[in-house]
Amino acid sequence: AVAATTAAVIRADHQKDVINRLRRIEGQVRGVVEMIQEGRSCEDVALQMSAARKAMDKAFYRMMACTMIEAVNGAEDEARAMEEIEQATRLLEKFG
Repeated sequence: AVAATTAAVIRADHQKDVINRLRRIEGQVRGVVEMIQEGRSCEDVALQMSAARKAMDKAFYRMMACTMIEAVNGAEDEARAMEEIEQATRLLEKFG
């Protein structure tokens, strides 16, 4: 029960962090749109787009960490936990 409670707290923290990151990214993207509308240089716009992309990558990895914690916590035994970690690793390889 303690492990499940701890995992739930960690999950909630991860989700809160990801939501905060996504809100910041949303603001960054709005800023990029404004930059384009204002006729800012392509280099300046590209720089801000790159920053937003990197922020999105960090949010993705944070969410994947939550996925791995859930997988390990929900596993019946060590073998199943390893299978879940392997699956999460494949997702990272595919999307990361």
